[in-house]
Amino acid sequence: MNLFEGNGNREAQIRYLDADFQILSPGSYVVCAMTGRQIPLDELRYWSVARQEPYADAVASLEADKRAGVLPNQKR
Repeated sequence: MNLFEGNGNREAQIRYLDADFQILSPGSYVVCAMTGRQIPLDELRYWSVARQEPYADAVASLEADKRAGVLPNQKR
């Protein structure tokens, strides 16, 4: 059975790990913490382990890091 088969069109609950994620509750997508866009699980590439948030793309991930004040040489 395909990993994403039979989960319908609902939001998955995910635990974000270093270089991987664990599906806690099946679904077909997660919602980007910055843009609100739905991200199909097979397209999920960016997330924060510390904040447990998914991001639609690298730009959204960078903006989240800026907002959190965690970039090198960034004044907090």
